[in-house]
Amino acid sequence: MRRDLHAVTGAFGYSGLHISKLLLEQDVRVRSLTGHPNRPDPFGGRVEVRRFQFDEPARMQEALSDVKVLYNTYWVRFDHGASTFAGAVENSRRLIQAAAEAGVERVVHVSITNPSIDSPLPYFKGKAQVEQALTGSGLSYAILRPAVFFGGRDVLINNIAWLLRRLPVFGIAAGHYGLQPIHVEDMARMAVDQGASRTNVTLDAVGPEALGFGELVQLVRRAVGSRALVTTVPRWLLLLASRVLRPVVGDVVLTSDEVEGLSSNLLVSSGPVTAATTRFTEWLATHAHELGVEWASELRRHF
Repeated sequence: MRRDLHAVTGAFGYSGLHISKLLLEQDVRVRSLTGHPNRPDPFGGRVEVRRFQFDEPARMQEALSDVKVLYNTYWVRFDHGASTFAGAVENSRRLIQAAAEAGVERVVHVSITNPSIDSPLPYFKGKAQVEQALTGSGLSYAILRPAVFFGGRDVLINNIAWLLRRLPVFGIAAGHYGLQPIHVEDMARMAVDQGASRTNVTLDAVGPEALGFGELVQLVRRAVGSRALVTTVPRWLLLLASRVLRPVVGDVVLTSDEVEGLSSNLLVSSGPVTAATTRFTEWLATHAHELGVEWASELRRHF
């Protein structure tokens, strides 16, 4: 069977959308595997759509039977109802098994910086478990480990700006920790480049700037013209504020695991800088007017 189709999980979502856009620009046939088949199509019907069938292995395998490369961005940010980290790990394992049985030639998988099987944080532990399933599958793979995305319809940077535009005080947890954001289009280029390779690799997908979290918040504050006081506060107060804000924005603002992961410096790479070239500080200077105008809701996007 001739394989010339590339599958992207969540091709109409966030990072998957940018991967799909690049593939279409290269005249590659693209199929989206998604839990939201009725999501608005930004590509005018040029992307095929198949629903995830995690509980039906034969149908999942059939959806991948003519696929050359699978780009996997599927994951969950937090437990919500029936959507859990444990479920996401199991679903990912089933997807990988289906890809192997279908004869997919290459899997490009989006993970996270510093995943660990021994992590007490379900996000980082779950990502490590999925990496383990992929590396043991016999498939050709590239594992890309981004820290935080910016650009497009990102959540973190946009929502920091939203809060800074509206609140008199912005609290951050005490400590010396940071993050190493990558522009979503740089990430998409890395993914597509790796789709053309057959060498097994695990790469930290990070941008050229590592910023302290407080430094990043101050940069965004100045860029959007905020007068909010940025100050360190106890973690319990951050989480209390998140719960208070939840009904206001209709979304989960912050979780205890996210605070722990960030303040443990897990969103900074110890490896070499990747091929990403977009500097956050330069991007911010030209896009600040777009940030924080509307809240980017995780619940609205996925539930």
